Amino acid sequence: MSVFNAYMALSGAFEADVLRDERLSHHTTYRIGGPAALMVTAHSYKALLKTIDILRKEGVEWVVMGRGSNILVADEGYDGCVIKLGKEFSRISFEGDTVSAGGGAILSKLVSETISHSLSGLEFCVGIPGTVGGAVSMDAGTRHDWIGSRVHHVVTLRPQGGLQRYEGSDIEWGYRWCSIPTDEIILEATFQLTPAEKRRITDEMERLISRRRSRQPMGKPSCGSVFKNPGDRSVGQLIDSCGLKGYRVGNAEVSTQHANFIVNLGGASASDVIAVMGHVHDAVLEKYSINLQPEVKCLGFDKRRA
Repeated sequence: MSVFNAYMALSGAFEADVLRDERLSHHTTYRIGGPAALMVTAHSYKALLKTIDILRKEGVEWVVMGRGSNILVADEGYDGCVIKLGKEFSRISFEGDTVSAGGGAILSKLVSETISHSLSGLEFCVGIPGTVGGAVSMDAGTRHDWIGSRVHHVVTLRPQGGLQRYEGSDIEWGYRWCSIPTDEIILEATFQLTPAEKRRITDEMERLISRRRSRQPMGKPSCGSVFKNPGDRSVGQLIDSCGLKGYRVGNAEVSTQHANFIVNLGGASASDVIAVMGHVHDAVLEKYSINLQPEVKCLGFDKRRA
């Protein structure tokens, strides 16, 4: 693997920003994480193809990252390349009752623009951080609404396989996952929405965001929900019943507001978060015999940087 060769080959890439040793704490909502050996922001389809081709030839591992809202990066960082989708993949366009958004478009921006077009259907996404691509890949939503139910079709890039199109009805949607292959990059998603009065849409959004603010620690760095709900049980309630609200290692703490959030009180390390996660997991396993599964994705923990 030659990160240096990849960096040199990509440095002159048209419509791409290339960085070495960029700290990922600057690119995650946790504000945690060491440097990525390489970071490329591809602003066009051509630049994305070139990036993937060069990384493949140089044997450099890569991963696509949106706003880093559901990821914990190791303190040692990531010895591969982080790819971010730039300008061409951030566009949002409306046609009748449908809206198309690039995989790199900010979800909150998409939600706000549906108001100006008097289209209902994505209100439940208000307050959910991240990009459209990330939201689709994990079927983001609430206990009662999921973004997959609004998807008309999705366009992806299959490495060495070209563009793929999936009809929303052909995709399997589940709790925090969908059947789109994980090695494909979501380039664009089109949503089918419903005309509605702007006032009704804004009232519903205000109700939902007020509810989130009252129940979740939105003012502190976190990755959102840490563990998946086991079946129809609330993992937050399970953790709370173990008396773990406020449990702390270093500057990582189980939120006193919502027990399924581990917040960064300032300067927390990834190892602090992992230690808290481990303690929470073991406590719930001991009390309820439930093996909690993480919802947060971890990057850079499988091997240390060379």
